[in-house]
Amino acid sequence: MENQKPNFRIVLVEPEIPQNTGNIGRTCVATASELHLVGKLGFEINDKNLKRAGLDYWQHLTWHHHETFQDWLLYVEDQSRVFYYSAFATKNYTNVEYQKGDWLVFGKETKGLDPEILNRNQEKSLVIPLLGPARGLNLATAVAVVAYEGVRQLHTTESEI
Repeated sequence: MENQKPNFRIVLVEPEIPQNTGNIGRTCVATASELHLVGKLGFEINDKNLKRAGLDYWQHLTWHHHETFQDWLLYVEDQSRVFYYSAFATKNYTNVEYQKGDWLVFGKETKGLDPEILNRNQEKSLVIPLLGPARGLNLATAVAVVAYEGVRQLHTTESEI
């Protein structure tokens, strides 16, 4: 993937649970996407639970760690292609025409994204609708739902998969 643009750039802002990050890393490998970790992590990057959840796929993962949200934002070449996911957003995640290389940004497991980030980016803040009484999806599940909607849009015929 080094020589070609990834399908997506999955961004986790201050992830707290190593198993979620490991599973998300595996999803990134499966969807030809990159993983970007932003800010303080709730675990060490060599955590055995992270590696266990990612299985032997971690070696195939292209990933980056950005010390701060601002550092990551400076790394983004086209901020118009950044989308923020939150249970507090009102626009459905399927109402976007995803493009190769889009940035898909998710917050920490316990608090989600900072409300200030969402307020500054309301037009690009998206929600995965919940039909039952759950407050939200597991972070790894939410990432997979969005990533595979993007894959569905990018690869519309079986021969393209």
